[in-house]
Amino acid sequence: MGSTAKILLVAAIAGALGVAAGLLVNGPGPLLRTEVGQRALQSAMDASAPKPPADLPVARRGEAIPTIRLPALDGAFVELPSAYAGRPVLVNLWASWCGPCIEEMPELDRFAASQGANGTQVVGIALDDAAAVEAFLKRIPVRYPILLDDAGPRDAGVQLGNPKGVLPYTALISADGRLIKQKIGPFQHGEIDNWVAD
Repeated sequence: MGSTAKILLVAAIAGALGVAAGLLVNGPGPLLRTEVGQRALQSAMDASAPKPPADLPVARRGEAIPTIRLPALDGAFVELPSAYAGRPVLVNLWASWCGPCIEEMPELDRFAASQGANGTQVVGIALDDAAAVEAFLKRIPVRYPILLDDAGPRDAGVQLGNPKGVLPYTALISADGRLIKQKIGPFQHGEIDNWVAD
């Protein structure tokens, strides 16, 4: 590779890193709120993430999600997606220490309350310990189910296509159990309704 090609390659990489840094520093811009922007971000994260364990089933867009069995706060186990078969399910991964997660929870709660008995079911999966989650929910209660998981290379987020473990992370599962949409980062006010409907 000649010196000119090396300079151009370094410049292109620096430019891409600058754009990425600008998006991170300035918050999610209009591009990251689009499906095209989310797909590009997902592709970039997938390319730089460690490979999940070879025996771990990981969903891809359009495919059925693997069965995910997790405890609720009361200790009862819930299996996704079968627990809500016949309904779309919006799964939101979060933690009590995650600032953007906390900011979006009232919006998730509003959306969940608007869905009634037959609409999209919202389910939160806290990558956190039970005591921290219970304390958090006393301060900021929500009306949708919360499940618990341990963060790591085998967690539910990885199985739903988030190998880097970025929080918040949301996956939309169709009524027949397929992964149809993913969102990295928090929802803004009023954004969920259109995101689910598109």
